Amino acid sequence: MIFFKQAIKGLKKLSYLWLLENFQKKIMKYKRILLKLSGEALMGEQNYGIDIHRVRQYANDIKEIHSLGMEIAIVIGGGNIYRGLSAEKSGMDRVQADYMGMLATVINSMALQDALEKVELKTRLLTAIKMEQICEPFIRRRAVRHLEKGRIVIFGAGTGNPYFTTDTAASLRAIEINADAVLKGTRVDGIYTADPEKDPSATRFDEISFTEVYERGLNVMDMTAFTLCQENNLPIIVFDMNKEGNLKKLANGEHVGTVVR
Repeated sequence: MIFFKQAIKGLKKLSYLWLLENFQKKIMKYKRILLKLSGEALMGEQNYGIDIHRVRQYANDIKEIHSLGMEIAIVIGGGNIYRGLSAEKSGMDRVQADYMGMLATVINSMALQDALEKVELKTRLLTAIKMEQICEPFIRRRAVRHLEKGRIVIFGAGTGNPYFTTDTAASLRAIEINADAVLKGTRVDGIYTADPEKDPSATRFDEISFTEVYERGLNVMDMTAFTLCQENNLPIIVFDMNKEGNLKKLANGEHVGTVVR
């Protein structure tokens, strides 16, 4: 008799967990996302490098949406450490400078991986340039399998090719893994008619089409990255990553920032 009572109690608990999990999946607007972070975002209030407190904040925000059942891939820029395009202007060979920038993205990716693992999230770093001692090489099927197993996947080293930005890498990887959207975390809360830091009369768009972004000449991503998203019907959401709770609101289907579709 005691055995049957325990069995019934166990079944009730399993049923409750199953219902909770499926309810969370239903309210989620996106099942699989690619989060794009700039290298500068990792600086916090510093002028250079990595602010570990900011990285830990991001890790906690990511953990919140991961607990809802969302599959998360991440691409990080390297501008807080090294920017290839800027180095070219000072006389360095562009190809060499771009490869240095790719290595900077790997440093940032490793910092975020460490922070995510500190909050007990299984994380895999896959890079477009082979570095077997510290990460896995990028293989599309392997990346998808990691996501299906509930692991966070960070893509490092851009596309592995010079002349391509990390925005382009984010768009490309998002398409390859069949992400539902690219979430571009920035310092501003969306796309404006003009730069809000320079023009106080600038107004924010709640939603805007790819075509209108082109026509207005708005700076969302570089043209290659933006065109990839447009041609593959991949929405871009531009939002303020530094505002606590924004990422969770997006995961729950609430309107945050600006949607480009």
